[in-house]
Amino acid sequence: MSDTVPVLSHVEEYLKLAQEYNVSDVHIAPLAQPKWRRFGLLQPIWENADILTPEDTERLARGYLPEPELRRLEERGDVDFAYAPEIGRFRASVVKTRLGWEMVFRVISTQLRTMEELGLPEAIKPLLEYHNGLVLVTGAVGSGKSTTLAALINYINEQRNDHIITLEDPIEYVVGSKNCHVNQREVHTHTDSFAQALRAALREDPDIIMVGEMRDLETISLAITAAETGHLVLATLHTGSAARTLDRILDVFPTEQREQIRIMVGESLRGVVSQQLVPRKDGTGRELALELLVNTPAVSSIIRDGKTFMLPGVMQTGKNVGMIMMDDALAKLYHDGLITKDEALGRAIDRSTLRANLGA
Repeated sequence: MSDTVPVLSHVEEYLKLAQEYNVSDVHIAPLAQPKWRRFGLLQPIWENADILTPEDTERLARGYLPEPELRRLEERGDVDFAYAPEIGRFRASVVKTRLGWEMVFRVISTQLRTMEELGLPEAIKPLLEYHNGLVLVTGAVGSGKSTTLAALINYINEQRNDHIITLEDPIEYVVGSKNCHVNQREVHTHTDSFAQALRAALREDPDIIMVGEMRDLETISLAITAAETGHLVLATLHTGSAARTLDRILDVFPTEQREQIRIMVGESLRGVVSQQLVPRKDGTGRELALELLVNTPAVSSIIRDGKTFMLPGVMQTGKNVGMIMMDDALAKLYHDGLITKDEALGRAIDRSTLRANLGA
């Protein structure tokens, strides 16, 4: 009799386990054991699991892929969509690789969490009271941007009486209308692209627009225009700090447009939330390390002049308006005994200064 764990018959069996064990991602790939990412660490679900064959992974993929997604996978070689069986919601990605079909699932908590539950600072709330402007949530893939954004939208939904349009790829958290009227649109399902959806959104009388990802010149340009023309725009970018975020936005534009864009961003930016999820020292989860830039006259002047290298200095002196620097957040987590010195230093913006702060 074999002591190994056989390949399960349907992907939902793996996903059910992932929910039970507080897992963020599930990986099902050919010529490998089934793996999951738990508390930031990628590891086999079972040490004695059978190796998946290319036939196994294709069978598992075909067993759950809806017809339109299967067709798109055959045509393009990859597909991303929200998968919502009875057991919960997942962000599903299937790609064709050299070895066969590979799947990754992100487990989405269906429970919308509040800003307080996530430990988000109070200084973010005033940014959500504006009727126009740009609020950016940034960080690497898997740093909890979608969860933070959903909490911000949830807060607005409870505090204001407005029209919220969310543009996502795919829709992760389902947000029901409370005091606001909420419309959620999914790229590839309800519209072809973020840019197309954003252009349409401007004609739908929105007060707040949430853009799941600003990934190209057209989308970034439309988002800045929307922020300037009387809409509060919340959006994400894959950048690690406030300074890098602003550089990334400006660098997307042709040189001859940059001066104008600097002026527009300097005026319309409300704040930048940059975050990381850091594995806890005790191995029981992850802690949020968060940087917050609030747009003050000094910050606005730096953006207009293109001197983003001066932002850390201004943020250092801007703590009275709620600004938080990433290295200070990491140092606090270390001094509170929640993360290791290596984790803090490995994620620092200015490693030598943080090393001195940690007494390393």
